[in-house]
Amino acid sequence: MSSSEQRRRQLAREKFERQQKRREEARRRTRRITAIVAASVAVVAVVGVSAFVVAGKDDDQDKKSEAAASQSPAPEPSESESKAPLPAMKIDKKAKYTMSLTTSQGDIGFSMDAAKTPQTVNSFKALADKGYFDDTKCHRLTTQGIFVLQCGDPKGDGTGGPGYNIPDENLDALGKAGGDGTVVYPPGTVAMANTGQPDSGGSQFFLVYKETKLPPTYTPFGTMDDASLKAVQKVGEAGVEGGAGDGAPKKAVTIEKVSVEKD
Repeated sequence: MSSSEQRRRQLAREKFERQQKRREEARRRTRRITAIVAASVAVVAVVGVSAFVVAGKDDDQDKKSEAAASQSPAPEPSESESKAPLPAMKIDKKAKYTMSLTTSQGDIGFSMDAAKTPQTVNSFKALADKGYFDDTKCHRLTTQGIFVLQCGDPKGDGTGGPGYNIPDENLDALGKAGGDGTVVYPPGTVAMANTGQPDSGGSQFFLVYKETKLPPTYTPFGTMDDASLKAVQKVGEAGVEGGAGDGAPKKAVTIEKVSVEKD
């Protein structure tokens, strides 16, 4: 690999880390504001109303900060705090499953090994069974530094999630990190997006369509078949809207239907 290519990937990863840090700081500010509002309401109703108005303005600023952070060239959802319990375990943890996506750009399918990622597979099974992913868009394509198509956000803007977090699993599957702190995610890999914090996965996931180097902190839970990889590669080849290296794919991908079945 040329030194210029190594430098480009390094810059992409560094930008990713900076954006994640800013996003986490925005969330902390929102939590502090919420706590202040709650305390104010408990003490004096009038003061509470005033504080709420100010908090609303600050919250808008935080949302703008998070929106800016979501443009980083790396997978990361906004759901970082568990608000609901994980779905009850209903899958066979010794079995293999297939997740099938019917999309506007063709069928995309990948295999999942429940023995290696039971919580992740169980969550996707539960979400798919209730139609969570139906009629959603793959909102982000990255074509510089890393090469992924990100899906699984019901809001379609990188901020949505199921209201709970999935623990990290199978993080050693791709080997030990090299001197640059990364491992290779081979083409065809399907992995969980997260905020950069441990155990912060939700419903968003990314499909690797070209060899990509990232830290081994994203749960790899699936492998696309050849036909599915080619479908995603075509989306990657078409590029990003406006010619940027990260953003909505020019060839829009709408997930029409998702099913998860035991092999």
